[in-house]
Amino acid sequence: MRVYLVIMDETAEAVVALRFAARRALKTGGAVHIIAHVPQQAFNAFGGIQATIEAEARDRAEVVATGAAGSILSESGKMPTISVRVGDGVKVVLEYLAEHPEVAALVLGAAMEGNPGPLVSHFTAAAGTLPCPVFVIPGGLSQEDLDRLS
Repeated sequence: MRVYLVIMDETAEAVVALRFAARRALKTGGAVHIIAHVPQQAFNAFGGIQATIEAEARDRAEVVATGAAGSILSESGKMPTISVRVGDGVKVVLEYLAEHPEVAALVLGAAMEGNPGPLVSHFTAAAGTLPCPVFVIPGGLSQEDLDRLS
C-alpha cells in the first residue's frame, strides 16, 4: 500500500498538501500519515511556564491534525494515521521516515509567496538521499487543480 506522509500545521500550504495526498491515496488505494509537528520551545528559566507552553502547542497541533484527519475520513472513508512529534522539523521527519519504511512519498506544500518554507527547502535539497520521493505542491493551487493533478 502506498503511504503519503504530510506534515500538518496551520498554514494554507499544509492544507493543499494534505488534499493532494488524500486524493492520491484515494486513487491509488493508499493511505495518508500525518505528522503534527510541534517545534521545540526555546529554553525558559521557569519550568512550569515552559511545560504549559509546550502542552498548549501540543494540544493545538493535535486539534489541527484531528481536524485534517476528519476531512480525509469524510472524503475517502479512511482514517489517516496521526503522529504528534515535538522537536526540530527536519529531524522529526527523518526519524519518522526511518521508522516507517512503508512511506511511498513525502508530500509538502510550498508557500504561495516568498520562501517556500524550511522543510521544503531542506527536503528538496536532500531529495537524493531520502528513501522516498518528495512531492512539492504549490500552495496556490485551487481544489479543482488539485483534483485534476492528483
